[in-house]
Amino acid sequence: MARFPALFLGHGNPMNAIQPSEHTRAWERIAGELPRPKAILCVSAHWYVAGARVSAEERPRTIHDFGGFPRALYQVQYPAPGSPKLAARVVDLLGPTPVEMDTRWGLDHGTWSLLVHLYPKADIPVVQLGIDETLAASEHFELGRRLAPLRDEEVLVLGSGDVVHNLHAYAWGQHPQDPYDWAVEFEDRIRALIEAREYQAVAAYEDLGRPAALSVPTPDHFLPLLYVLGVASKEEPISFPVAGFDGGSVSMLGIRFG
Repeated sequence: MARFPALFLGHGNPMNAIQPSEHTRAWERIAGELPRPKAILCVSAHWYVAGARVSAEERPRTIHDFGGFPRALYQVQYPAPGSPKLAARVVDLLGPTPVEMDTRWGLDHGTWSLLVHLYPKADIPVVQLGIDETLAASEHFELGRRLAPLRDEEVLVLGSGDVVHNLHAYAWGQHPQDPYDWAVEFEDRIRALIEAREYQAVAAYEDLGRPAALSVPTPDHFLPLLYVLGVASKEEPISFPVAGFDGGSVSMLGIRFG
């Protein structure tokens, strides 16, 4: 059996969970083209904490980890089952790095805002992997490499973040804003490195100068990409099924491996 595909998706604004758009329709198409996974391991930008951890609940709660949005968004529930078995497998694969089996977190909007479109029936077990804020980007990439066997076990490894994520420059108020030159330059550079299979150079994104500093002012939304690059091989096909920017400074780029 071929290795299960791996995905990185730019999740953008939480309102994407309830507002149809070209991006949400692309997510739906992607799911329709994938084989059905036995489980999903999601690395979300919104679980960025000190120390490695993995969600191990039988029934993870839906977390509304944002403020100031319409009531309808807070009413969204994504009642997918968890998988303590998959969580334990992740702990094993990431050893000797210590990883806490966490039963308090649940599913944050980085995960469920995508999954409500990818798998709206919420009938596939979902586990989240926390991003240890104390590690360097290269270390996150190496952790991702250890997770590669999951693709041979029909697990969808899903990274949820944004290649470019600068909320200080974001065009709030829903008025149109062309993407900033620095945002386009950085995304183009990252895309070219991925197409060239230069994954370690992507992990060294901080060396890319001013466009990198503006596009990734904090690493939380970029690091999920490194986990997906870690599970990718350099021989498999790469495609970019989602593109575009939101608010001029948030990349919606989606990347499929396999």
